Amino acid sequence: MGEMSKAGAVLTIDLGALARNYQILKNQLGSGDLAAVVKANAYGLGVKEAAQALKKAGCESFFVATLEEGIELRGILPDASIHIFHGVLPGTADDLVAYQLIPILNSIDQIEEWQGQAEHLAGLHIDTGMSRLGLTPAECESAGDRLKGFNINLVMSHLACADEPANPKNQEQLALFNKLRSFISADQASLAASSGVYLGPDFHFDLSRAGVSLYGVNPMPGRSNPMAQVVRLQAKILQVRSVDTPQTVGYGATHQAAKPAKIATLSIGYADGYLRSLSNSATAYIGDDEVPVVGRVSMDLTTIDVTDIPDTNLATGTLVDLIGPNNPVDQVASQAGTIGYEILTRLGQRFERHYISDEA
Repeated sequence: MGEMSKAGAVLTIDLGALARNYQILKNQLGSGDLAAVVKANAYGLGVKEAAQALKKAGCESFFVATLEEGIELRGILPDASIHIFHGVLPGTADDLVAYQLIPILNSIDQIEEWQGQAEHLAGLHIDTGMSRLGLTPAECESAGDRLKGFNINLVMSHLACADEPANPKNQEQLALFNKLRSFISADQASLAASSGVYLGPDFHFDLSRAGVSLYGVNPMPGRSNPMAQVVRLQAKILQVRSVDTPQTVGYGATHQAAKPAKIATLSIGYADGYLRSLSNSATAYIGDDEVPVVGRVSMDLTTIDVTDIPDTNLATGTLVDLIGPNNPVDQVASQAGTIGYEILTRLGQRFERHYISDEA
């Protein structure tokens, strides 16, 4: 803990839990392969450490968003299959080939951009209801001629409402995907991401793409989370002070003491990715004792009400859980009015990052 003691906050990432989550999702599939999505620096947790742990857990296929992310990942995993969600942009085809990256072709323009490299592997994205990336249904029906001579190893789409199992859009997209993929000659098909894995075998096809659930976010909102928690975020107490009515706490005076209270100031703020929207709404834990965040989260500091916590547990430097065993990512996201994806990907670089594994 020597170097870690210098930091104001500590982010612990459990690579053993990450590997277990991969196996949980793989077991849920039964058959079919499972790829790992490690875009955005493995959802903020460190692509080098996460990718190596997932490779060790048996993962052979990875997805990232951009060419730059693909080049970085190729340096970490020389032999892995790496797909690029954003596809081929003008002037990038040679780099994609040089680094043995597989672009997901998202449009007629991208198909034309890849024409000169058609013998190399590529994937194809068809839009079944997101209206973001992918060929439209009309374009799919005429894509066969355009793709003659292309080496398409994967045809994929993306579900809009997979985290809502009863939403009829899931079945609509499934039916459309089955129809449109019949126009494309491809080795594999892929529709399900994290939540889609739990929609059942009809959605699994040859390859599923595990993303945020690998990192501990619940793929089935409203039901018990089957995933192990990967992240623990702790910040140090800098100071404890006594306040009484009519004193206020923080910018904007948004919290006013109604009675004598103790306020602890923590060394963390929105510059670290602890969102400002957690002001006056989040909870933290000192051991197993829950305490509220009071006042506005500022750039570098957050204040909590520790009135009911014994002074012996409030020494300067004491670590307070902001994300942890008692307050998982999904709970913090709910308190912030957002989703677990944002909580993870916003985690900053000022923390001491501590990676642990089952072997350790």
